[in-house]
Amino acid sequence: MIAIIDYKAGNLRSVERALKHLGISCAITAGPYEIMNAERVIFPGVGAAGKAMETIRELKIDKIINEVIARGTPFLGICLGTQIIFDFSEEDAAACLGIISGTVREFPDMGEKIPHMGWNTIVKTRDHPLFYGIESDAWFYFVHSYYPDPANMLDVVAQTSYGITFASAVSRGNVFATQFHPEKSGRPGLKILKNFSTWDGNA
Repeated sequence: MIAIIDYKAGNLRSVERALKHLGISCAITAGPYEIMNAERVIFPGVGAAGKAMETIRELKIDKIINEVIARGTPFLGICLGTQIIFDFSEEDAAACLGIISGTVREFPDMGEKIPHMGWNTIVKTRDHPLFYGIESDAWFYFVHSYYPDPANMLDVVAQTSYGITFASAVSRGNVFATQFHPEKSGRPGLKILKNFSTWDGNA
């Protein structure tokens, strides 16, 4: 079973629907027992970093996430769930979870519309089991005004260009995270979710 962490952020139901479409057992939950005993964990979300971190700390989900990752449970972050696994977000000047070193930055004024909304391609920077079967020119769906800037480029597994080139997927150990929305990205996105459902957490 895949636990979808409920921390009152948006987009949880979209992830649930995508997994059920694939025939994958899942549940939206904030329950420590359910999250800790899940075979895999997804940390999705849409919203603001400051409010999200406030809720996460109130619900003590930060401690649960750290324990799940320390156990080696395969862990997938999506959009806001990706941003707040970094150290700090410029959005709301929020201290985040510090699972991957780096800062989430606001897009600079480069003549592009902000938020970055719609379809864009990724460039894979290294192989990863969750990219199995994904074409090099696959398109994914984005909605964001801030982007992850990892401290260590070895954590980057894909990049995307939108005025600047930014990390659109990162991974370290049993953690994989995407700035794009696989649940809204058609066949390539569903393939990533399917790959996650069988991933053992090793890269």
